[in-house]
Amino acid sequence: MRAFREAVEAGDLDAVEALLAEDVVFSSPVAFKPYSGRAVTAAILRAVARVFEDFRYERELAGADGRDHALVFRARVGERELTGCDFIHLDADGRIDELTVMVRPLSGAQALAAAMNAQFDRITREATERSV
Repeated sequence: MRAFREAVEAGDLDAVEALLAEDVVFSSPVAFKPYSGRAVTAAILRAVARVFEDFRYERELAGADGRDHALVFRARVGERELTGCDFIHLDADGRIDELTVMVRPLSGAQALAAAMNAQFDRITREATERSV
């Protein structure tokens, strides 16, 4: 998904948000329950942008129907290096309706969980402000 990748790489989080379907479902690598909705997903992605350091996409894979994509990335959270993948599904209108993120190794996922937990109040506040 070139538009998503380019927006993320440019740090243009408003453009990222514009690509999300209103009812997008975000599945986090460090939370059991998925999050539903554009406002909370955008707030989470903004927090991730604050937490990840040295973020870079390395590969992009696409399904035959053009609606499924995988973007492989590397990043750092504090002292921990991690590798991850954004799995993206597009709805019939070309908007992202599913975004699932996976990361490894466990130590990287744990560092990400701790860093994102520290962002929780801000994520909640931003999601509430954007949904009003």
